[in-house]
Amino acid sequence: MLKEFKLPDVGEGLTEADIVAWHVKAGDRVEVNQIIVEIETAKAVVELPSPWDGTVARLLAEEGQTVDVGVPIIAVDVADSPNSSERSAVPAPATGSAPAARETAAQARSDQAPSGKPERQAVLVGYGVKASSTTRRPRKTAPAIAVAAAAPQTPEVPAGTPPPVPAVSAARALAKPPVRRLAKDLGISLAELAGSGPGGSVTRDDVQRAAGDTTVRSVSNVVENGARTGLQERIPVRGIRRHMAAAMVSSAFTAPHVTEFLQVDVTETMAALRRVRDLPEYAGVRVSPLLFAARALLAAVARHPLINSSWDGEAEEIVVKHYVNLGIAVAAERGLIVPNIKDADALTLPGLARSLQVLTETARAGQATPADLAGGTITITNVGVFGVDSGTPILSPGETAILAFGQVKDTPWVVNGQLAVRQACTLSLSFDHRIVDGALGSAVLRDVGSMLEDPIRILAWT
Repeated sequence: MLKEFKLPDVGEGLTEADIVAWHVKAGDRVEVNQIIVEIETAKAVVELPSPWDGTVARLLAEEGQTVDVGVPIIAVDVADSPNSSERSAVPAPATGSAPAARETAAQARSDQAPSGKPERQAVLVGYGVKASSTTRRPRKTAPAIAVAAAAPQTPEVPAGTPPPVPAVSAARALAKPPVRRLAKDLGISLAELAGSGPGGSVTRDDVQRAAGDTTVRSVSNVVENGARTGLQERIPVRGIRRHMAAAMVSSAFTAPHVTEFLQVDVTETMAALRRVRDLPEYAGVRVSPLLFAARALLAAVARHPLINSSWDGEAEEIVVKHYVNLGIAVAAERGLIVPNIKDADALTLPGLARSLQVLTETARAGQATPADLAGGTITITNVGVFGVDSGTPILSPGETAILAFGQVKDTPWVVNGQLAVRQACTLSLSFDHRIVDGALGSAVLRDVGSMLEDPIRILAWT
C-alpha cells in the first residue's frame, strides 16, 4: 500500500518549510523513526523521521523547494511491511523540538504491545494541519516571485496516478545542510567535488573554491538608461532570514522604540572576569564580559519588573512576566536568530555561563530548535564582538526591551579628578515606549551600568 507523508507543522504554528536535504532516495528501505529529511522552517533546521517501515516509492519535493504544511513530500510503499497498519505514525502534540520527538519515540519503542512483543511507534512533532490554528501567510506577489522564484508546488493528481519523480542523485556527497544550500545557490554539484573535511565531507571552502572568486556572487551586468551601473547580487530570502526580516519590520513599525545610551567604566568588571576564569567552577567554560552584562540585566529586571513584559493590544493589557527567558542575539550562518535561556534568573553565575556557551554554540551550528527560539522575555545583543561601540537595537517581537553591549576598549577617563586610561564600553537600551517611560528606561540602564562599574553591586542587589 502506498502512503504519502505530508509535511507536518513542527511547532509554533508554522505554515511552510524549505526542503534542505534528503537522506533517502527512491528504492531505499526505511524504518520507523529513521531520519529521512532535513527541513528549514522560519525558526530552525529540523530533522523529520519516517512514520512507517517500507520502501521509498518516490520523493515528492526537491531539495531547496518551499513546501506548505500538509503537502505530501514523500511516498512510501508499506505493502511489504509486516503489521504495517500497527506500525504507522501516531500524531503527537507539537513540542517545537525534533529531538524531543525522537526521545518520545524511543520511549514508545520500549512499551510492550498486548501480545508481549515490543511495539514501535513513530512520533512526529505536531503531525498534520490543525484547523484554524494558524493564519496562512499571503501568497507572494508577482514582483516578489520575479526576484526569487519559489519552486513549483507538486500539483494535485487523480487518485492512483503517480506524480512525476524529481531527479535525485543516487550518490550523495557528504556535506552539512548549510554547505548544500550554498552549493545549490552557486550552481555547484557536490557530487563532482573532492571534500577536504572530516571523512571526505565537502566544506564551505571547497564549494567556494569550485565556484571561483568571480562566481561566489550571483551577479549580472546592470544597464539603466543606456549606462552600465555595475554588478548586482540576488540572494533568495527564505527560512530563518525571511522570518527575521518580517519580525524586525513588524516590531519596528508596531512598537514605538526609544533608545538611550550610557558609557560605563568597566575596569573593575574586567578584573573580576579574570579572577572568575581561574575558579574551578568555570573550568572548560568560556567566560566573557557578556556573562557579567547578562547577570547585571537580570538583576535590573528583578529591581524593575515592568521592563520584562509584553503589550497585549487586543486585551489592552500589559503582561508582566515574573520569570526571565533571556534572549541572546546570535549571528548564525542562516541569519540573525534569538534563542533564549529559559528561567535565566534562577541560574547561578556558573550555570548562566554554561548556558550562554551552549546556547551560542548550538545556534551558530544551526541546531537551535523552535523551542529554543520561542518564549523570550528580554534580550541582550553583544555588538562588541564585532568591534562596534553601540547601536539602536530593534526589539524582538513580543518583548519590551533589548540591551546592546558594546566593545570594551581603553578610554581616557577622569578618576578622582585625574585623567587615567580605563576600560570602558557603551550600553544602549531600546524599549517600548507604550510600556516603559523615560524614567523607568533610564533607571534600568543606570542600574546595569552601575553593576558593571562595580560588580559587588550585583551581589548586593540580588
